[in-house]
Amino acid sequence: MASSTISSSSSFLKPRQRTPLFPAKSLHLPRPRSIRSIAGDLSTSTVSSASTPSAAAAEKKIAGPVEKDPIRLWHRYVDWLYQHKDLGLYLDVSRIGFTEEFLERMEPRMQSAFLAMRELEKGAIANPDEGRMVGHYWLRNPKLAPNSFLMTQIEQTLDTISKFADDIIGAKIKPPSSPAGRFTQILSVGIGGSALGPQFVAEALAPDNPPLKVRFIDNTDPAGIDHQVAQIGPELASTLVIVISKSGGTPETRNGLLEVQKAFREAGLDFSKQGVAITQENSLLDNTARIEGWLARFPMFDWVGGRTSVMSAVGLLPAALQAWELTLKRCLLVLH
Repeated sequence: MASSTISSSSSFLKPRQRTPLFPAKSLHLPRPRSIRSIAGDLSTSTVSSASTPSAAAAEKKIAGPVEKDPIRLWHRYVDWLYQHKDLGLYLDVSRIGFTEEFLERMEPRMQSAFLAMRELEKGAIANPDEGRMVGHYWLRNPKLAPNSFLMTQIEQTLDTISKFADDIIGAKIKPPSSPAGRFTQILSVGIGGSALGPQFVAEALAPDNPPLKVRFIDNTDPAGIDHQVAQIGPELASTLVIVISKSGGTPETRNGLLEVQKAFREAGLDFSKQGVAITQENSLLDNTARIEGWLARFPMFDWVGGRTSVMSAVGLLPAALQAWELTLKRCLLVLH
């Protein structure tokens, strides 16, 4: 969420506020949490200390009963319907039993949360144990990155992904031993966020008949790995293998890689001419791919967690490879 778009004034809590909190360019919205759930937390803590009549009265002010009078309900609906026409988002919270007193009590906490978000967006250290920032939302709009170096890294990676995907789909980059003369399959090897991201992309964005069909090895089940390789069959010679691991040393991903490399050897194929690594620079996987001369290497940045990496090369490379007409801008869901 772009920090410049969030009001720091208390007026945003008042009814009939029609200025969007989140402009069209900011699609990195926080995980929603209903006012009802927050009110429930407060009322629970209030109940524990409600030993006096005044405490009970305060509790009533925070979480009152839901209005039932139809005329009042209509006015409450008009007052509290949130609209963001650019996003096509409408959120009706009018039936939640919050009160003005509740909002006033919550405002300092909300402002504190907004301040913390602004600091994160500016590059504050969010993981003190490892000294890391959290910046996956910069991937959706590189201009949000806190410095020009990070912005350039993101943009150069996008350009490299786009060119590589075009060259693969257009058969400028070809597998060395395939009668098809082009890559026809993708085998993605990863686990956790490094597998779920590409799977989501394949289900949500790929066309019914993509230029390259995709399969996944996302665990260490030997039978499952053998099944995927067997399903590929002779097309192993035209399969692009994408190995994804942020640390480059994840045992499950390493095991999957070893099994796939074994299948390539048994088929008399050179894995390095069909292997692609997505990992941190100078990781074990990155160094292996570099030394063995793999087809390509793409970066994962230390400020992107695996579970939020779908807008990095982890998700964008499979997306670009599965749809000729799918531009990276569309993948990124950036509105201008």
